[in-house]
This record gives sequence, C-alpha cells and structure tokens, in this order.
Amino acid sequence: MNWENRTVSMTLPAEAEFIDLVRLTLYGICTKIGFTYEEIEDMKVAVAEACNNAVVHAYEPGNIGTMDIRFDMLDNGIRITVKDEGASFDYEEKAQQASSLHQKSLEEANIGGLGIYLMQALMDEVDVMSGRGTEVVLTKRLSKSEEMV
Repeated sequence: MNWENRTVSMTLPAEAEFIDLVRLTLYGICTKIGFTYEEIEDMKVAVAEACNNAVVHAYEPGNIGTMDIRFDMLDNGIRITVKDEGASFDYEEKAQQASSLHQKSLEEANIGGLGIYLMQALMDEVDVMSGRGTEVVLTKRLSKSEEMV
C-alpha cells in the first residue's frame, strides 16, 4: 500500500502519561511504512523528547494545556510535528548549547540542551518554530534499501 500523503493527527493533554500513546502510534505507523526496529526506537526517543518539552516547559504548573501531534507520511519517510500553545523559548540559543555538547562528557552536559541534542542526533531534520507556542518538526527518511516496493 502507498502510505504517501496520509496524515494521522491527535490532540492530547500535555501530561507525561500521554507520551506513551504518541510513541505507540509512531511505532504502528512507522512499522507500516517500512522503517527498521532500530530507526523506530530512535524516532520514539526523539518524539518523546519533543513531547516532554511541551509537558515540562510549555505551560505553567497547574495549567495543563494540550499538545497536537501530526504524523505526515511522505514518499520517502515521515514528518512528525509536535505543537503546543504554551510558553515559547529561544531555539537558536538552545541549539547552540546542544551543538557544544559534542566535545563534552555526559557529566559536563547542560541538561537544558540535551533533548535538542538527542533530537538532532536521531533524526534527519529538526526544525523548531517558536512564537505563540512551539512547533517541533522531526523528519526521518527511509534509506533506499528499506523502501517498500
């Protein structure tokens, strides 16, 4: 079956308990598309980091908002979007901190940039738009040998 141009969307409370639902959905979709087990595990980590940012940083304590998750199936992979309507942050500054982790030991790593570092290391593309809320777009491409015919 051709999965290209198919989209699955969900809106969930921005609570840690719902991140597993996102990971399970990702697993189901990516298995159908043809990603390997290892690639799916990497994507699950990256998506969980993006969701965790919405859960921990987007909304004031006691004010639970939502996170919108969208899985866009592409002809050569998948694009996953995690969006919240909460407090935004300076992505460029955090990305700069994340890139400086390459020469540091784990003990020296600043916890604040570790999630971005993981997303960048595990996905082919990571785009972050901030303003009213934050939108994280994670893209993973199938390698040619894994594409289903």
